Amino acid sequence: MFDQLINRLKQDSGKWDQCRELFRERHVSAKTILLAEGEVSHQLFFVRKGCLRLWFNHHGKDVSFQFFFENQGVSSFDSFFNGHPSLFSLESIEPSDLVVIQKKDFDRVFQEYPDLKDGFQRILLKRLENYATLFLSRIKNSPAERYAELMEKYPEVIRRVPQHYIASYLGISPVSLSRIRNRR
Repeated sequence: MFDQLINRLKQDSGKWDQCRELFRERHVSAKTILLAEGEVSHQLFFVRKGCLRLWFNHHGKDVSFQFFFENQGVSSFDSFFNGHPSLFSLESIEPSDLVVIQKKDFDRVFQEYPDLKDGFQRILLKRLENYATLFLSRIKNSPAERYAELMEKYPEVIRRVPQHYIASYLGISPVSLSRIRNRR
């Protein structure tokens, strides 16, 4: 998404020169909170390098529900677009290089380039598909089946995300995840 946006803006060099400063590069260390649950999101992040996770606090327990890697964009979209408090936190798992755009600047870019909305809508639909898949998986699959599905569809998560976050994502304890992994 980010590269498509930039490439579209660069087609008109005058516009790109005006918009270039709207996209700020930011390096964050691991375990940096980029958005805290309950805050209003004013930024959209594009991952150049690294890994981010979305999570929420459920009765004092950290529950991870999505991970983002290179070339993916992330924000609390409901909060970002509607000004509602975010239902979750956004945190870096690894040291990460990000490109950040503020809400007011994002609105300006999309007002000047309305054709970019189609690509952004595809990203939002993909995100909804991921949520639906996770929701249905939690209902119909056993923890072992959820882990097998994660290994098959998202091997990057298995390689790069700490086990306690994976266990949280799967809705099981780290001990249960260890047992599942040992049976394989």
